[in-house]
Amino acid sequence: MKAAYYEANGSARDVLKVGEIATPQAGPGEVRVKLATSGVNPSDVKGRQGSRKIAWPQLIPHSDGAGVIDQVGDGVAKSRIGERVWVWNGQWKRPFGTAAEYIVLPAIQAVKLPDQVGFDVGACLGIPAMTAYHAVALAEIGKGSIVLVTGGAGAVGQYVIQFAKALGATVIATVSSPDKAAMAREVGADHTVDYKTEDVPARVMAITGNKPVDAIIDMDIASNAKYVASVLKAKGNVIIYGTSNPQATIPAGFGIPNATRYQFFIVYELDAGERQRAVTAITAALEHDTLKHRIAKQTFPLNDIVAAHEAVEKVSVGNVIVTM
Repeated sequence: MKAAYYEANGSARDVLKVGEIATPQAGPGEVRVKLATSGVNPSDVKGRQGSRKIAWPQLIPHSDGAGVIDQVGDGVAKSRIGERVWVWNGQWKRPFGTAAEYIVLPAIQAVKLPDQVGFDVGACLGIPAMTAYHAVALAEIGKGSIVLVTGGAGAVGQYVIQFAKALGATVIATVSSPDKAAMAREVGADHTVDYKTEDVPARVMAITGNKPVDAIIDMDIASNAKYVASVLKAKGNVIIYGTSNPQATIPAGFGIPNATRYQFFIVYELDAGERQRAVTAITAALEHDTLKHRIAKQTFPLNDIVAAHEAVEKVSVGNVIVTM
């Protein structure tokens, strides 16, 4: 099969290659998916750059993708052959991800994709949509809640906005430009704040009439912890799924008397119950067509894997998709 791979950490142009490797075979409890699409996420790019040192002689990147099951192993119903699916954790603690024509993985990691949903959307779900759903669940928000979502125009942020709105929350999203403000509003944000040109805490308090927000869902705690003491209510939740720096300074003087809860998580390590709840919610949203998806304007064939990674490095608007 054709696959993109690397054998050492480094820049995309230096280490990413495309070539023929052995086609995998499904083992007991596994399915093989003939992939149509592969999603490129920031974590895939960072892993290739070296945030996770390569632990195998050869690594096929990417955790997200979608396609059709074409082979099943012992213990998996043969009726699954021909099923359209999206996959999660393709390349996580294993060497072979979705940047290839085929992937073999445990059957539970291939989730049925509704017939009306395209494979491009299927490649956006494993990390962006699942991260967003779990973040909103941890935030403990509901009808009447006010939530501040940082990075509201990002791949995860746009899904966070939609899942929070579905619960009846009022959403304030931070963005970095008027165009991104429009994107956040398009998926349901009630208010946007341009963190590059506005005083975020002052603007949030003006929007709420000086009422602190119930929760913050944050994609970069190292940059955004400075907002917490000015905008969050006592016993409020700060849900964190990313950081631009391994060290962050949090306002402990505010957090201790106000019982601030900081909840960190990484979507790769959800437990079985958390994962199933997210899969169930995403499936229901897809079946009822209640989610909006933003695919990057340009998709890339597998041979252009370097350009796809560089697009993510340049913070492309929308999910970057590689097609097989």
